[in-house]
Amino acid sequence: MIEYIKGEVAELTPTLAVIEAAGVGYGLNISLNTYTSIQGKKEAKLYVYEAIREDAYVLYGFGSKKEREMFELLISVSGVGANTARMMLSSMSVSELCNAISTGNTRMVQTIKGIGKMTAQRIIVDLREKIVALGIANEIPAGGTVAAAVNNEVRDEAVAALTMLGFAPAPTQKVVVAILQEQPALPVEQVVKLALKQIK
Repeated sequence: MIEYIKGEVAELTPTLAVIEAAGVGYGLNISLNTYTSIQGKKEAKLYVYEAIREDAYVLYGFGSKKEREMFELLISVSGVGANTARMMLSSMSVSELCNAISTGNTRMVQTIKGIGKMTAQRIIVDLREKIVALGIANEIPAGGTVAAAVNNEVRDEAVAALTMLGFAPAPTQKVVVAILQEQPALPVEQVVKLALKQIK
């Protein structure tokens, strides 16, 4: 079992980090919160979750143990897969998600793309007590500020990230462009977070 990977950040997008350790490049699927935490760094330490299936061996990387714990809790809920859990951790910080679940805020959980009313209720019922017991709600607030790149770069990166998450490029681009027209200085991860709430 891989506990964590520490090494040079060889490549980084809002959905994937390639960490080179001992001459091996490990591709790890990441959330926007992890992307924010390691953006601009030459080296990073990511805690790992290994998803081993018959047809694939996928690594997920997390900037903190708390985020990994939250991910593991989410995928323990019936109907919530790894990609949905990553989407949830991209849409909200660990503390926001914990607060929504612990207060039974179904509407807040439903704002996440792909989460319907039944799934939101199941997540709250299954995880409410576990979250309190584990004490993982004390997490750093979402996304520190990051200097904005040229708008076209931000637009392209945001659209690419959303496309990788499974959204169609054309409607995605419309939403991203509209967000950037209103708030031109937003960094990529904030644009993607806003887009996730608007794309249905």
